[in-house]
Amino acid sequence: MRTVEQLYRQVIMEHYKNPRNKGLKEEAGYKKLRLKNPSCGDDVTIQINLKDGKLLDIRHVGTGCSICCASASIMSELMKNKTTAEANALIEDYYHLIKGEEPSDMDALEEAQVFSGVAQFPARTKCATIAWRALDTLINGSSEEDNEYEQS
Repeated sequence: MRTVEQLYRQVIMEHYKNPRNKGLKEEAGYKKLRLKNPSCGDDVTIQINLKDGKLLDIRHVGTGCSICCASASIMSELMKNKTTAEANALIEDYYHLIKGEEPSDMDALEEAQVFSGVAQFPARTKCATIAWRALDTLINGSSEEDNEYEQS
């Protein structure tokens, strides 16, 4: 029988090899943000189509490790058609999960739960959160300077 860790690894590798919602659109109504983590080489662009407080579409492109790329793919599936309030709650829960804390609604994170083990590897936290931080900034604006990432 497979352990939970093996199943989580399988989900991460599936999203890494076959990412969902990959590729940017050249249509009006989309805005995007590129974040890079120079310390490990992750480079992600998140693009959203936000209308009337709802994420109609979310896209991503980039390069990086399997955790970074799979996280962007899983996030894009999870967030599509969510309101900004729902997205903000999921982002907050995801940040708690990555820090090893209990999210308020673990089930709502769906496949993003596979990143719970990242808390055991602090150096991988940036990899798992870079796409989520880009989405957070696109939805809410930049509320603070974040020296962990380089924006472009």
